[in-house]
Amino acid sequence: MPESIRLDRFFSSQNLASRKEFRALLKQGRVTVNQTVPKSADQKVCPGLDRICLDGKEIGYQKYIYLMLNKPPGVVSATNDRSQRTVLDLVPEALFRPGLFPAGRLDKDTTGFVLLTDDGDFAHRLLSPRQHIVKTYHAVLDGPIPEDMAARFREGVTLKDGFVCLPALLKPLSDGERPAVEIVLHEGKYHQIKRMAAACGRHVLALKRVKMGGLPLDPDLPEGECRELLHKEIVKLLETPKAE
Repeated sequence: MPESIRLDRFFSSQNLASRKEFRALLKQGRVTVNQTVPKSADQKVCPGLDRICLDGKEIGYQKYIYLMLNKPPGVVSATNDRSQRTVLDLVPEALFRPGLFPAGRLDKDTTGFVLLTDDGDFAHRLLSPRQHIVKTYHAVLDGPIPEDMAARFREGVTLKDGFVCLPALLKPLSDGERPAVEIVLHEGKYHQIKRMAAACGRHVLALKRVKMGGLPLDPDLPEGECRELLHKEIVKLLETPKAE
């Protein structure tokens, strides 16, 4: 049986009109369901089965939305904050919809790929420790890479509080006094990469998430902007990338 939804909620979920705005549209006779003007805003409809129109134009239904955000520094991964700018503040009006939230968090000073969605079940699959969905980061360290650092990451770094991390991959990207490394994690503990680096005697100067699952951050997506994901990209989020 197809899922039914209140008509005013349908319009708000598609970011077409608030419930107050919808009542005005209804009074003006601009909304029809199966070629009939509804009598009330709480009329139940079945998206995908009922033909719902605004000003004679049929409205397509998208149950959930999935956005790739290239998070800049200084923005918190939260739905709201009275004193700081959040990732939702970066979503343009055309893509915003009620219930949107970040699927996982990046630290305030960490940049890169954040998934925004209103699909709670999908976010749970993506973040569940049982799934071990990999996250890939690029980090800049405050000194040369210790000789044993990659091996310690592979074995599972023991943090200063005694927590033993799952095995992770560390690959040098550049050398020197401020080397860059790629780090692939199968978990996401609080400040984990910074704590793992600290356990190896290094401080992380900059950190960027560049891939979630098998989906890389779009290199053409400017920092601070977001775009909607294609279906094939959504599927890649749950994939395990091949080792290079």
